[in-house]
Amino acid sequence: MNEVKPIETSVKAEEFNPLDQKIQGCPYPYYTAMRNECPVFQSPQTGMYYVTKYDDIRDIKRQPDIFSSNMLTNDRTGIRPATIRAGEILKTYGWEHVQVLQRTDPPEHNRWRQYIDRTFTARRVRELKPYIDEQVHSLVDNWIDQGECEFVHDYCIPLPCKVIADQLGLPSDQYLKLKEWSDAFLEPGGMMCSDERIVECAWTEVEAQHFFYDVFEDRRKNPRDDIMSSLVNTVIEGEDPLSMHELQNLMHQLITGGNETTTSAISHAVWNLIKNPDQMAKLWANPELVDNFVEEALRFETPILGLFRQVTKDTQIRDVKIPEGSTVFMAYGAANRDEEKFDDSEELIVDRKNAGAQIAFGAGAHFCPGAMLARQELRSTFDLMIERMEDIQLARPLGELTHDPSIFLHQLTELPIKFKKR
Repeated sequence: MNEVKPIETSVKAEEFNPLDQKIQGCPYPYYTAMRNECPVFQSPQTGMYYVTKYDDIRDIKRQPDIFSSNMLTNDRTGIRPATIRAGEILKTYGWEHVQVLQRTDPPEHNRWRQYIDRTFTARRVRELKPYIDEQVHSLVDNWIDQGECEFVHDYCIPLPCKVIADQLGLPSDQYLKLKEWSDAFLEPGGMMCSDERIVECAWTEVEAQHFFYDVFEDRRKNPRDDIMSSLVNTVIEGEDPLSMHELQNLMHQLITGGNETTTSAISHAVWNLIKNPDQMAKLWANPELVDNFVEEALRFETPILGLFRQVTKDTQIRDVKIPEGSTVFMAYGAANRDEEKFDDSEELIVDRKNAGAQIAFGAGAHFCPGAMLARQELRSTFDLMIERMEDIQLARPLGELTHDPSIFLHQLTELPIKFKKR
Protein backbone atom coordinates (compact mmCIF):
# COMPACT_ATOMS: atom_id res chain seq x y z
CA MET A 1 0.00 0.00 0.00
CA ASN A 2 1.30 3.44 -0.90
CA GLU A 3 2.43 5.83 1.83
CA VAL A 4 0.55 9.02 1.13
CA LYS A 5 -0.18 12.32 2.76
CA PRO A 6 -3.76 13.57 2.94
CA ILE A 7 -4.71 15.86 0.07
CA GLU A 8 -5.83 19.30 1.17
CA THR A 9 -9.24 20.38 -0.11
CA SER A 10 -11.20 23.61 0.06
CA VAL A 11 -14.28 21.75 1.35
CA LYS A 12 -15.17 19.76 4.44
CA ALA A 13 -16.83 16.36 4.47
CA GLU A 14 -19.70 17.76 6.54
CA GLU A 15 -20.52 20.12 3.65
CA PHE A 16 -21.30 17.19 1.34
CA ASN A 17 -24.96 17.08 0.29
CA PRO A 18 -25.76 14.21 -2.11
CA LEU A 19 -29.05 15.90 -3.05
CA ASP A 20 -27.31 19.04 -4.35
CA GLN A 21 -27.25 18.76 -8.14
CA LYS A 22 -24.13 20.91 -8.43
CA ILE A 23 -22.27 18.61 -6.03
CA GLN A 24 -23.56 15.57 -7.92
CA GLY A 25 -21.78 16.90 -10.98
CA CYS A 26 -18.43 17.15 -9.20
CA PRO A 27 -18.36 15.27 -5.88
CA TYR A 28 -14.62 14.59 -5.95
CA PRO A 29 -13.38 17.31 -3.56
CA TYR A 30 -15.94 16.07 -1.05
CA TYR A 31 -14.90 12.46 -1.61
CA THR A 32 -11.30 13.47 -0.92
CA ALA A 33 -12.36 15.23 2.28
CA MET A 34 -14.28 12.13 3.38
CA ARG A 35 -11.35 9.81 2.74
CA ASN A 36 -9.14 12.14 4.78
CA GLU A 37 -11.55 13.10 7.57
CA CYS A 38 -14.14 10.32 7.87
CA PRO A 39 -13.86 7.43 5.39
CA VAL A 40 -17.29 6.22 6.53
CA PHE A 41 -19.57 9.26 6.44
CA GLN A 42 -23.26 9.35 7.31
CA SER A 43 -25.19 11.79 5.14
CA PRO A 44 -27.59 13.86 7.28
CA GLN A 45 -29.78 14.47 4.22
CA THR A 46 -30.40 10.80 3.37
CA GLY A 47 -29.18 8.86 6.43
CA MET A 48 -27.01 6.69 4.18
CA TYR A 49 -23.48 5.73 5.14
CA TYR A 50 -20.99 6.65 2.41
CA VAL A 51 -18.00 4.28 2.24
CA THR A 52 -15.18 5.95 0.35
CA LYS A 53 -12.05 3.78 0.68
CA TYR A 54 -11.11 1.21 -1.94
CA ASP A 55 -10.29 -1.63 0.48
CA ASP A 56 -13.42 -1.04 2.56
CA ILE A 57 -15.64 -1.41 -0.48
CA ARG A 58 -13.84 -4.60 -1.48
CA ASP A 59 -14.49 -5.92 2.04
CA ILE A 60 -18.20 -5.07 1.76
CA LYS A 61 -18.37 -7.01 -1.48
CA ARG A 62 -17.02 -10.09 0.33
CA GLN A 63 -19.74 -10.01 2.99
CA PRO A 64 -23.15 -10.30 1.28
CA ASP A 65 -24.59 -11.85 4.45
CA ILE A 66 -24.09 -8.49 6.20
CA PHE A 67 -24.28 -6.08 3.26
CA SER A 68 -27.19 -7.33 1.17
CA SER A 69 -28.05 -6.37 -2.40
CA ASN A 70 -31.72 -7.05 -1.66
CA MET A 71 -32.93 -3.54 -0.90
CA LEU A 72 -36.56 -4.65 -0.52
CA THR A 73 -35.68 -5.77 3.01
CA ASN A 74 -35.60 -2.05 3.84
CA ASP A 75 -38.09 -0.75 6.37
CA ARG A 76 -40.84 0.66 4.13
CA THR A 77 -42.07 3.07 6.81
CA GLY A 78 -42.17 6.58 5.45
CA ILE A 79 -42.02 5.51 1.81
CA ARG A 80 -43.38 8.17 -0.54
CA PRO A 81 -47.03 7.72 -1.57
CA ALA A 82 -46.00 8.19 -5.19
CA THR A 83 -43.63 5.23 -4.89
CA ILE A 84 -46.43 3.09 -3.46
CA ARG A 85 -48.67 4.19 -6.34
CA ALA A 86 -45.95 3.29 -8.87
CA GLY A 87 -45.72 -0.21 -7.39
CA GLU A 88 -49.50 -0.61 -7.64
CA ILE A 89 -49.41 0.42 -11.32
CA LEU A 90 -46.78 -2.19 -12.13
CA LYS A 91 -48.59 -4.91 -10.17
CA THR A 92 -51.97 -4.14 -11.74
CA TYR A 93 -51.05 -3.38 -15.33
CA GLY A 94 -47.67 -5.04 -15.79
CA TRP A 95 -45.21 -7.00 -13.69
CA GLU A 96 -44.16 -5.71 -10.26
CA HIS A 97 -40.50 -5.69 -9.25
CA VAL A 98 -39.06 -8.93 -7.94
CA GLN A 99 -35.47 -9.46 -6.89
CA VAL A 100 -33.27 -10.93 -9.62
CA LEU A 101 -29.56 -10.84 -10.52
CA GLN A 102 -28.01 -7.63 -9.14
CA ARG A 103 -30.64 -7.36 -6.41
CA THR A 104 -29.96 -10.79 -4.93
CA ASP A 105 -27.20 -12.31 -2.81
CA PRO A 106 -25.28 -15.58 -3.11
CA PRO A 107 -26.21 -18.38 -3.25
CA GLU A 108 -29.52 -17.28 -4.85
CA HIS A 109 -27.57 -14.86 -7.06
CA ASN A 110 -25.68 -17.78 -8.59
CA ARG A 111 -28.78 -18.95 -10.47
CA TRP A 112 -29.26 -15.62 -12.22
CA ARG A 113 -25.59 -15.30 -12.95
CA GLN A 114 -25.58 -18.62 -14.80
CA TYR A 115 -28.24 -17.34 -17.19
CA ILE A 116 -26.46 -14.04 -17.77
CA ASP A 117 -22.99 -15.55 -18.15
CA ARG A 118 -24.33 -17.84 -20.87
CA THR A 119 -25.80 -14.81 -22.61
CA PHE A 120 -22.99 -12.23 -22.33
CA THR A 121 -20.14 -14.44 -23.46
CA ALA A 122 -16.72 -13.32 -24.64
CA ARG A 123 -17.45 -15.02 -27.97
CA ARG A 124 -20.63 -13.00 -28.45
CA VAL A 125 -18.83 -9.72 -27.73
CA ARG A 126 -16.02 -10.63 -30.16
CA GLU A 127 -18.59 -11.39 -32.81
CA LEU A 128 -20.29 -8.04 -32.16
CA LYS A 129 -17.09 -6.03 -32.74
CA PRO A 130 -17.58 -5.53 -36.52
CA TYR A 131 -21.17 -4.46 -35.89
CA ILE A 132 -20.08 -2.04 -33.13
CA ASP A 133 -17.36 -0.60 -35.39
CA GLU A 134 -19.96 -0.13 -38.14
CA GLN A 135 -22.28 1.72 -35.77
CA VAL A 136 -19.42 3.91 -34.53
CA HIS A 137 -18.46 4.99 -38.06
CA SER A 138 -22.07 5.46 -39.11
CA LEU A 139 -22.81 7.80 -36.21
CA VAL A 140 -19.66 9.83 -36.73
CA ASP A 141 -20.35 10.11 -40.48
CA ASN A 142 -23.48 12.10 -39.58
CA TRP A 143 -21.52 15.08 -38.25
CA ILE A 144 -17.79 14.76 -38.87
CA ASP A 145 -17.82 17.07 -41.90
CA GLN A 146 -19.40 19.82 -39.79
CA GLY A 147 -16.41 19.96 -37.46
CA GLU A 148 -18.59 20.01 -34.38
CA CYS A 149 -21.43 18.18 -32.65
CA GLU A 150 -23.24 17.86 -29.35
CA PHE A 151 -21.41 14.70 -28.40
CA VAL A 152 -23.76 13.31 -25.74
CA HIS A 153 -26.91 13.27 -27.87
CA ASP A 154 -25.25 12.88 -31.27
CA TYR A 155 -23.03 9.96 -30.24
CA CYS A 156 -22.85 8.81 -26.60
CA ILE A 157 -26.56 8.07 -26.23
CA PRO A 158 -27.15 6.53 -29.69
CA LEU A 159 -24.19 4.11 -29.73
CA PRO A 160 -24.97 1.85 -26.76
CA CYS A 161 -28.71 2.23 -27.28
CA LYS A 162 -28.47 1.08 -30.90
CA VAL A 163 -26.25 -1.88 -29.97
CA ILE A 164 -28.43 -3.11 -27.12
CA ALA A 165 -31.67 -2.34 -28.98
CA ASP A 166 -30.62 -4.59 -31.85
CA GLN A 167 -29.81 -7.41 -29.44
CA LEU A 168 -33.07 -7.04 -27.51
CA GLY A 169 -35.42 -6.97 -30.45
CA LEU A 170 -36.10 -3.24 -30.75
CA PRO A 171 -35.38 -1.73 -34.18
CA SER A 172 -32.19 0.33 -33.92
CA ASP A 173 -33.89 3.36 -35.47
CA GLN A 174 -36.12 3.41 -32.38
CA TYR A 175 -33.19 3.67 -29.99
CA LEU A 176 -34.62 6.81 -28.41
CA LYS A 177 -37.52 4.69 -27.17
CA LEU A 178 -34.99 2.47 -25.40
CA LYS A 179 -33.43 5.57 -23.84
CA GLU A 180 -36.85 6.76 -22.71
CA TRP A 181 -37.53 3.41 -21.07
CA SER A 182 -34.11 3.26 -19.43
CA ASP A 183 -34.50 6.75 -17.96
CA ALA A 184 -37.90 5.81 -16.55
CA PHE A 185 -36.45 2.68 -14.93
CA LEU A 186 -33.61 4.56 -13.25
CA GLU A 187 -34.81 8.05 -12.37
CA PRO A 188 -36.92 7.19 -9.32
CA GLY A 189 -33.92 5.49 -7.68
CA GLY A 190 -31.90 8.68 -8.06
CA MET A 191 -34.00 10.35 -5.33
CA MET A 192 -34.45 13.54 -7.37
CA CYS A 193 -37.86 12.81 -8.96
CA SER A 194 -41.10 14.67 -8.34
CA ASP A 195 -44.12 12.62 -7.32
CA GLU A 196 -45.64 13.19 -10.76
CA ARG A 197 -42.49 11.92 -12.48
CA ILE A 198 -42.37 8.77 -10.32
CA VAL A 199 -45.89 7.83 -11.43
CA GLU A 200 -45.12 8.76 -15.05
CA CYS A 201 -42.08 6.48 -14.94
CA ALA A 202 -44.24 3.58 -13.76
CA TRP A 203 -46.57 3.94 -16.73
CA THR A 204 -43.59 4.13 -19.08
CA GLU A 205 -42.20 0.94 -17.54
CA VAL A 206 -45.54 -0.81 -18.13
CA GLU A 207 -45.30 0.20 -21.80
CA ALA A 208 -41.82 -1.32 -22.02
CA GLN A 209 -42.92 -4.50 -20.25
CA HIS A 210 -45.73 -5.13 -22.73
CA PHE A 211 -43.38 -4.55 -25.65
CA PHE A 212 -40.91 -7.07 -24.25
CA TYR A 213 -43.65 -9.56 -23.44
CA ASP A 214 -44.30 -9.82 -27.19
CA VAL A 215 -40.56 -10.11 -27.92
CA PHE A 216 -40.10 -12.84 -25.29
CA GLU A 217 -42.95 -14.87 -26.75
CA ASP A 218 -41.65 -14.42 -30.29
CA ARG A 219 -38.12 -15.54 -29.34
CA ARG A 220 -39.47 -18.66 -27.66
CA LYS A 221 -41.13 -19.65 -30.93
CA ASN A 222 -38.60 -18.14 -33.36
CA PRO A 223 -35.17 -17.96 -31.73
CA ARG A 224 -32.43 -15.87 -33.32
CA ASP A 225 -28.72 -15.44 -32.68
CA ASP A 226 -29.14 -12.59 -30.21
CA ILE A 227 -29.07 -11.90 -26.48
CA MET A 228 -32.84 -12.02 -26.12
CA SER A 229 -33.14 -15.49 -27.67
CA SER A 230 -30.32 -16.81 -25.54
CA LEU A 231 -31.89 -15.43 -22.38
CA VAL A 232 -35.37 -16.78 -23.10
CA ASN A 233 -34.33 -20.24 -24.26
CA THR A 234 -31.41 -21.08 -21.97
CA VAL A 235 -32.20 -23.96 -19.63
CA ILE A 236 -30.03 -24.59 -16.57
CA GLU A 237 -29.96 -28.22 -15.46
CA GLY A 238 -32.05 -28.67 -12.35
CA GLU A 239 -33.63 -25.21 -12.65
CA ASP A 240 -37.04 -24.10 -13.85
CA PRO A 241 -37.10 -21.93 -16.99
CA LEU A 242 -37.24 -18.21 -16.33
CA SER A 243 -40.78 -16.99 -15.71
CA MET A 244 -42.24 -13.93 -17.41
CA HIS A 245 -41.97 -12.07 -14.11
CA GLU A 246 -38.28 -12.92 -13.88
CA LEU A 247 -37.61 -12.10 -17.51
CA GLN A 248 -39.23 -8.69 -17.16
CA ASN A 249 -37.06 -7.79 -14.20
CA LEU A 250 -33.90 -9.10 -15.84
CA MET A 251 -34.73 -6.95 -18.85
CA HIS A 252 -35.06 -3.95 -16.55
CA GLN A 253 -31.43 -4.45 -15.48
CA LEU A 254 -30.07 -5.30 -18.92
CA ILE A 255 -31.57 -2.20 -20.53
CA THR A 256 -30.25 0.18 -17.88
CA GLY A 257 -26.85 -1.50 -17.57
CA GLY A 258 -26.52 -1.80 -21.32
CA ASN A 259 -26.65 1.88 -22.15
CA GLU A 260 -26.52 4.30 -19.21
CA THR A 261 -23.04 3.41 -17.98
CA THR A 262 -21.51 3.33 -21.46
CA THR A 263 -23.03 6.68 -22.38
CA SER A 264 -21.54 8.19 -19.24
CA ALA A 265 -18.15 6.51 -19.68
CA ILE A 266 -17.65 7.71 -23.27
CA SER A 267 -18.80 11.27 -22.68
CA HIS A 268 -16.67 11.70 -19.56
CA ALA A 269 -13.63 10.15 -21.22
CA VAL A 270 -13.76 12.75 -24.00
CA TRP A 271 -14.51 15.59 -21.57
CA ASN A 272 -11.52 14.69 -19.41
CA LEU A 273 -9.20 14.42 -22.40
CA ILE A 274 -10.29 17.92 -23.42
CA LYS A 275 -9.41 19.14 -19.92
CA ASN A 276 -6.05 17.34 -20.13
CA PRO A 277 -4.67 18.15 -23.61
CA ASP A 278 -1.24 16.71 -22.78
CA GLN A 279 -2.85 13.34 -22.13
CA MET A 280 -4.91 13.58 -25.30
CA ALA A 281 -1.74 14.26 -27.27
CA LYS A 282 -0.04 11.25 -25.68
CA LEU A 283 -2.97 8.98 -26.51
CA TRP A 284 -3.23 10.23 -30.11
CA ALA A 285 0.53 9.69 -30.56
CA ASN A 286 0.33 6.19 -29.03
CA PRO A 287 -2.88 4.46 -30.16
CA GLU A 288 -1.69 1.24 -28.55
CA LEU A 289 -2.59 2.89 -25.22
CA VAL A 290 -6.33 2.82 -25.98
CA ASP A 291 -7.03 -0.30 -23.90
CA ASN A 292 -5.20 1.15 -20.91
CA PHE A 293 -6.84 4.53 -21.38
CA VAL A 294 -10.28 2.90 -21.27
CA GLU A 295 -9.46 1.58 -17.80
CA GLU A 296 -8.07 4.93 -16.67
CA ALA A 297 -11.11 6.77 -18.01
CA LEU A 298 -13.37 4.43 -16.02
CA ARG A 299 -11.27 5.00 -12.91
CA PHE A 300 -11.01 8.75 -13.18
CA GLU A 301 -14.70 9.50 -13.81
CA THR A 302 -16.69 6.46 -12.76
CA PRO A 303 -19.98 6.12 -14.70
CA ILE A 304 -21.95 5.07 -11.61
CA LEU A 305 -20.96 7.10 -8.55
CA GLY A 306 -21.88 4.17 -6.34
CA LEU A 307 -24.40 1.49 -5.44
CA PHE A 308 -26.41 0.64 -2.36
CA ARG A 309 -26.31 -2.17 0.19
CA GLN A 310 -28.75 -2.99 2.98
CA VAL A 311 -27.20 -3.83 6.38
CA THR A 312 -28.74 -7.03 7.75
CA LYS A 313 -27.35 -6.84 11.28
CA ASP A 314 -25.48 -4.40 13.49
CA THR A 315 -21.96 -4.04 12.15
CA GLN A 316 -18.98 -1.72 12.04
CA ILE A 317 -16.73 -0.29 9.33
CA ARG A 318 -13.52 1.17 10.70
CA ASP A 319 -14.63 2.98 13.87
CA VAL A 320 -18.18 3.68 12.70
CA LYS A 321 -21.01 1.54 14.09
CA ILE A 322 -23.75 0.90 11.55
CA PRO A 323 -27.09 -0.43 12.83
CA GLU A 324 -29.19 -3.13 11.21
CA GLY A 325 -31.50 -1.73 8.55
CA SER A 326 -29.14 1.03 7.47
CA THR A 327 -28.29 1.74 3.86
CA VAL A 328 -24.62 1.79 2.85
CA PHE A 329 -23.54 3.61 -0.30
CA MET A 330 -20.43 2.10 -1.85
CA ALA A 331 -18.93 5.22 -3.40
CA TYR A 332 -17.08 3.79 -6.41
CA GLY A 333 -16.26 7.31 -7.58
CA ALA A 334 -14.42 7.92 -4.30
CA ALA A 335 -12.71 4.51 -4.14
CA ASN A 336 -11.34 4.87 -7.66
CA ARG A 337 -9.47 7.98 -6.53
CA ASP A 338 -8.20 6.49 -3.28
CA GLU A 339 -4.68 7.85 -2.73
CA GLU A 340 -3.63 4.61 -1.02
CA LYS A 341 -4.46 2.61 -4.14
CA PHE A 342 -3.61 4.97 -7.00
CA ASP A 343 -0.60 7.30 -7.09
CA ASP A 344 -1.50 10.85 -8.18
CA SER A 345 -5.10 9.70 -7.94
CA GLU A 346 -6.58 13.08 -8.92
CA GLU A 347 -4.67 13.08 -12.21
CA LEU A 348 -5.78 11.54 -15.52
CA ILE A 349 -2.81 9.44 -16.74
CA VAL A 350 -3.45 7.53 -19.96
CA ASP A 351 -0.55 5.13 -19.37
CA ARG A 352 -1.21 4.56 -15.64
CA LYS A 353 0.30 1.20 -14.67
CA ASN A 354 -2.53 -0.04 -12.40
CA ALA A 355 -5.51 1.54 -14.13
CA GLY A 356 -7.07 -1.92 -14.48
CA ALA A 357 -7.54 -2.08 -10.71
CA GLN A 358 -10.48 0.32 -10.98
CA ILE A 359 -13.83 -0.94 -9.69
CA ALA A 360 -16.20 1.03 -11.93
CA PHE A 361 -17.89 -2.25 -12.88
CA GLY A 362 -18.03 -3.49 -9.30
CA ALA A 363 -16.23 -6.58 -8.06
CA GLY A 364 -16.84 -10.14 -6.98
CA ALA A 365 -20.14 -11.93 -7.55
CA HIS A 366 -21.86 -8.75 -8.75
CA PHE A 367 -19.21 -7.73 -11.28
CA CYS A 368 -21.08 -6.12 -14.18
CA PRO A 369 -21.95 -8.81 -16.77
CA GLY A 370 -21.93 -6.21 -19.55
CA ALA A 371 -18.40 -4.98 -18.80
CA MET A 372 -16.90 -6.67 -21.88
CA LEU A 373 -19.48 -5.06 -24.15
CA ALA A 374 -18.99 -1.61 -22.60
CA ARG A 375 -15.21 -1.87 -22.94
CA GLN A 376 -15.54 -2.82 -26.60
CA GLU A 377 -17.78 0.17 -27.29
CA LEU A 378 -15.21 2.43 -25.60
CA ARG A 379 -12.31 0.88 -27.51
CA SER A 380 -14.11 1.17 -30.83
CA THR A 381 -14.94 4.80 -30.08
CA PHE A 382 -11.38 5.88 -29.37
CA ASP A 383 -9.87 3.83 -32.17
CA LEU A 384 -12.12 5.79 -34.51
CA MET A 385 -11.55 9.18 -32.90
CA ILE A 386 -7.78 8.80 -33.13
CA GLU A 387 -8.13 7.76 -36.77
CA ARG A 388 -10.57 10.45 -37.89
CA MET A 389 -10.44 13.43 -35.49
CA GLU A 390 -7.90 15.69 -33.81
CA ASP A 391 -7.66 18.95 -31.84
CA ILE A 392 -10.88 18.19 -29.95
CA GLN A 393 -12.09 21.07 -27.79
CA LEU A 394 -15.22 22.34 -26.10
CA ALA A 395 -17.31 24.28 -28.59
CA ARG A 396 -18.59 26.49 -25.74
CA PRO A 397 -18.45 26.47 -21.96
CA LEU A 398 -20.76 24.09 -20.11
CA GLY A 399 -23.44 25.43 -17.81
CA GLU A 400 -23.25 25.47 -14.02
CA LEU A 401 -25.30 22.27 -13.73
CA THR A 402 -23.28 19.88 -15.87
CA HIS A 403 -24.98 16.59 -14.96
CA ASP A 404 -28.46 15.10 -14.90
CA PRO A 405 -29.87 15.00 -11.34
CA SER A 406 -29.25 11.72 -9.49
CA ILE A 407 -27.52 10.62 -6.32
CA PHE A 408 -25.91 7.59 -8.01
CA LEU A 409 -25.99 8.05 -11.80
CA HIS A 410 -23.35 10.33 -13.31
CA GLN A 411 -24.38 11.52 -16.75
CA LEU A 412 -23.31 14.70 -18.52
CA THR A 413 -26.29 16.72 -19.71
CA GLU A 414 -24.41 17.85 -22.81
CA LEU A 415 -20.92 17.99 -24.32
CA PRO A 416 -20.66 20.39 -27.28
CA ILE A 417 -17.34 19.76 -29.02
CA LYS A 418 -15.45 21.06 -32.04
CA PHE A 419 -12.57 19.36 -33.81
CA LYS A 420 -10.54 18.97 -36.96
CA LYS A 421 -11.23 16.14 -39.35
CA ARG A 422 -8.12 14.02 -39.98
